Order: sequence, then structure tokens, then C-alpha cells
Amino acid sequence: MKQQQAGIKKILVIGPSWVGDMIMAQSLFILLKQLASAHIQIDVMAPTWSAAILERMPEVSNIIDMPLGHGQLQLKARYQLGKSLVPSQYDQSILLPNSLKSALVPFWASIPKRTGFVGEMRYGLLNDIRKLDKSRLTMTVQRFAALAYNKSEMDNKENFLLKNIPIPVLKVSPEKVSLALDKFQLNTDKPILSLCPGAEYGPAKQWPARHYAALAKEKINEGWQVWIFGSEKDRTIGESIAQQLSDSSLKVQMTNLCGDTALAEAIDLMSISQAVVSNDSGLMHMAAALGVNVVGIYGSSDPKFTPPLGKQCRMVNLNMDCSPCFKRTCPLGHTDCLEKLSPELVLQAMESFS
Repeated sequence: MKQQQAGIKKILVIGPSWVGDMIMAQSLFILLKQLASAHIQIDVMAPTWSAAILERMPEVSNIIDMPLGHGQLQLKARYQLGKSLVPSQYDQSILLPNSLKSALVPFWASIPKRTGFVGEMRYGLLNDIRKLDKSRLTMTVQRFAALAYNKSEMDNKENFLLKNIPIPVLKVSPEKVSLALDKFQLNTDKPILSLCPGAEYGPAKQWPARHYAALAKEKINEGWQVWIFGSEKDRTIGESIAQQLSDSSLKVQMTNLCGDTALAEAIDLMSISQAVVSNDSGLMHMAAALGVNVVGIYGSSDPKFTPPLGKQCRMVNLNMDCSPCFKRTCPLGHTDCLEKLSPELVLQAMESFS
């Protein structure tokens, strides 16, 4: 826990439950700091796993563990958690989830100003409530950033323009990078291409393993090495990519880290990549926040809604008539939006980096 300062405005942010959304939340944190007329303290209540991300955001003072899993109501536990926060005397809470249950803890914590979108009919639980205009705030990061402003500023469509939202920037220490390199016996002798072939949302967001393998083969032949990142659920697709490199001289330049790295270690290792190729996933947003070259691959999702926010990012999709459909699995049964997106298109996007 970072040291608290006395006599400053204290804000409790109720964080989201997804990696990508947690990355985008940093834009809100930066804006809050920029717009503050005095010093502010930003504390974030979020799931345990998110500490690895939040610890790398200098705007965050304290991380409060949300012990209840996504989708769990548990009214008694939420009541007790809220009451435990009363002594902290927060001046404001900002809710990023739109669920009713996410508004219970700030209400029971007696936080005087509770800010968020209407969401699941949260009248009464929130007293600084906003109506979401999806036609105006088309991107997730815009919706988060909008909550940094007063309601009158947000409602004034002529003056409230979210064109210059600060981009997320995660801070990584060289010491932690060295520790991760030593732990996994990795080196930086060759340029690093990081692949993120998983997608928690579903297969309609996953570029085929054979395309990742073809891309990896091309870059290894150019003198690169390849690291594959993901959770334990992604280990199989990582192995599939490696198996499709039939030549042992190619395989030796590929390391499947899926399921082996903690999230903190994945952040530190990915930060030294020369390029990252990823499905539209939390790891894509994480890589963008690390300032590395990122190519984001879009199938069922919309690059206009959740684009990677780094300065060195490219997005590839086929703009087919049936996409974006936002489905977990292809409703037409063919996933052509990803199957027909060739490795050559991704290579072209990589070559555009300066």
C-alpha cells in the first residue's frame, strides 16, 4: 500500500472486472489528476488479479481488494465491506461497472458523492447519476473518462469533447524485467515478437493458430524469437502454434509462456518486445499501455469501440458485411472474418512501424 497524504480529496474508484477495461481505466485516473484543483488520492477497489496492473499505474495510491467474484451478489459481505470503508472518509466514489451490485459498497460506505451511469437502474444508490449517450460516447475509454468531469460539463455537448483523452501508460522497472528473464531463462539476443493468441470472450475473437504459426515462422526466419503469452486456458493454442513449426531450428526460437507467467511477469516481459500481435483482448490493451508496437486483430469485435490506445498501434480487420457481430461464436459457423485475414496483412501492418 502506498503512503497516504492527509488533507486531500479522496476518491474511491470501483474498478472493472476485465484486463482491457482496467487498462483503459487509467485514462480516467490521469484525467482526474489533471483536472483536480488540489491534491487528490485515488484508491481503486478491484479484483485481486488486477493488483499487477494497478501497481504499475503511478496515479493509484491504494488498491483495495474486492474479495467477491464477478457475478456474486452476497449482500451481507458487500454490506460489511462498505461499512469497513466508512473510516476512510472518501469524498467521492466513481463506479466503472454498470451493475447494481457494484453500487452497494459505496452506498454502505456512506460516501457523499457517488458517480456513475444509470446502468441497472441505480437511482438512489448513486446521487451523481449520468445517462449514457452511446451515440456520443462510442468508445469504452470515453465512457470511463467522461466520469472525470462534472455532470454539467459532461452534458454540455458543445464544450465537452473527448478528443484528447490521455492514453494509459504502465510503468515497468528494469529490475523486475531482469528477474522475469532469469526465472524463465529468456534472453534478449534477438528481437522479440510476442503473440497473444487467446481471447477470454470466445473463439469469434481468436485468429487461427495456423495463421499465428505462419507469422511466427516468417519472423523467426528473419532472425527474431517468439514468445507466446496467455493464461492456462491458452496453453493448448500456444502448443498448437509451436507444433506447426515442423523444423526444430524454428521451434527452438519459440517459447510458450501460456499459463506459466503471473500477470505481473507477463507485463514485465512483454514490455521489452519489439512487436506484439494479439487478438482483441486484455493483453492487447496491456501491450499498448507498455508503449510497444502492437498489431490488434479484430474479428467479431469493433476496433472503433475498443481500439488499442498506445501511440504505436495498428488494427487489422476485413470489414466484412457480417462483422462486427459481437458474438462469442460465429453465428454463421465459418468465422471468415478471421479465417480469411491472412498473415500477410499482419506482416504489412508490422512493417508500417517506424
